Amino acid sequence: MLERSQLIVAELITSDQNPLLKEVRRAASRGALTSEGYALAEGLHLLEEAVASQLHIAAVITAEGVTDSVEAVLSRSDIRVVSIPEKLFAGLSSTETPKGVLTLVRLKEWKLEDLMKGRQPLIVVLDGVQEPGNAGAVVRSAEAFGATGVVFLKGTVHAHNPKCLRGSAGSILRMPLVQSADTQSVLDFLKDNQIALYATMPRAHQVADQADLTQSCAFAIGSEAHGVGSTIEAAATALRIPTTGVESLNAAVAAAVILYEVQRQRRAQ
Repeated sequence: MLERSQLIVAELITSDQNPLLKEVRRAASRGALTSEGYALAEGLHLLEEAVASQLHIAAVITAEGVTDSVEAVLSRSDIRVVSIPEKLFAGLSSTETPKGVLTLVRLKEWKLEDLMKGRQPLIVVLDGVQEPGNAGAVVRSAEAFGATGVVFLKGTVHAHNPKCLRGSAGSILRMPLVQSADTQSVLDFLKDNQIALYATMPRAHQVADQADLTQSCAFAIGSEAHGVGSTIEAAATALRIPTTGVESLNAAVAAAVILYEVQRQRRAQ
């Protein structure tokens, strides 16, 4: 609890022409960062995760009536807290049911080398995944099943998209993650570090549990409509997830199944 002398005093804004609100609306409409490089993280849970991860928070915008919950989460009184009417908040949110809390947070910047530190590499490569909720869910599965990092290749939705952040349930704030990576540079990195590359493809001859996934490896997950691109397809070993009645799974489900299989094999060693 903050001492009374340290209590956070929320700044009240009532005009939709306020520069901060205009900037947030612009970023939210584009699924982009603000002009100063902050991501929009919606909901009290993502604020809690940002605080726990010790990320830089520029401001927290709350709907009136939610400010007390935000003050209970913040441990510092130097973070700007802005309270606005519920109608104004609805215009900032990218969800149909706004959660009343929006955090402007700066994500960590990572390099490919950071995806290898401390553990046997297990890297997820997103190639052209456009649905932000799916991409976020993939990052969540990556963290849950012990991946060492995630790569978003050029042409993939940005990890800072508000829907992507929300879909990850906070994992994007913690996981080593490289955005807008050049495909050839990633392939060269994997080859130089002897990391085997696999890709999920519905018509692949080899089933996932037939491959030795105990080695250092990377998994490419392709777009919902077209799968992985031709460059990745040519460089990767194709693996199939056996299904009944449907040909393929969406990106998030496929990633979870594959990552679980890696974890199962490694636990059995």
